[in-house]
Amino acid sequence: MKKLRNLILGVDLLMLCIAAGKIAEHKMLCMVSGMEGEVVNRPSMNVTDLSTQDLVKKKVALTFDDGPNAKYTEKLLEGLKERGVQATFFLLGERVERSPDIVKKMYTDGHLIGNHSYEHVNLSTLSDEAAVVQVNKTNEAIYKVTGEFPEYIRPPYGCWKSNLDYKTTMIEVLWNVDPLDWKTDNSDAVVQRVVSDVEENDIILLHDASESSVNAAFQIVDKLQKDGYIFVTVDEILFD
Repeated sequence: MKKLRNLILGVDLLMLCIAAGKIAEHKMLCMVSGMEGEVVNRPSMNVTDLSTQDLVKKKVALTFDDGPNAKYTEKLLEGLKERGVQATFFLLGERVERSPDIVKKMYTDGHLIGNHSYEHVNLSTLSDEAAVVQVNKTNEAIYKVTGEFPEYIRPPYGCWKSNLDYKTTMIEVLWNVDPLDWKTDNSDAVVQRVVSDVEENDIILLHDASESSVNAAFQIVDKLQKDGYIFVTVDEILFD
């Protein structure tokens, strides 16, 4: 009888273990579904729901010549910061010396700083020695503010002599899109010229020397960002 009772007790315990396992399994399934006793259908993201614009970003570089401008550059920097945009500034050495605080802010905000000669002269019409002086004085002025020597130069009027590449070790940067913003105070016209011509990996030439140019820059950024462009510095266009 004792053996029989033990056998019955063992069977009862086995049945209880099986039942407990079933209950635990059911609760686990309910937890996974998100609600005990109810199956929840969760939405899944379909890759086809994403537009090509979400997956692929087109790069473009916004550049500004002739600064820093004591009246307009700070407004430009604030607007670019609000939009999360980093640009490239080609500076004149004599203006760097007059407005070092603006250049410091430019550098701190992460913009790329390049050389635009010391006095906005046509470097191709100068002797090699005089051209090198224009470049080196500007490099020194920028270094005193930022602690870094610039690597890139945009020669005024796009005029450069190839042998200066070796004498100055500077990398020349020109442009693809030039809306001639310095010739007009019509911001809308400048914007239209840019957005109608720009393509991926283009370098846009603007100036930070007037209110109309600064306003045009903001509109260009806003429109191109909506069209799926991202703004990078020129080194990312040239070498990526």
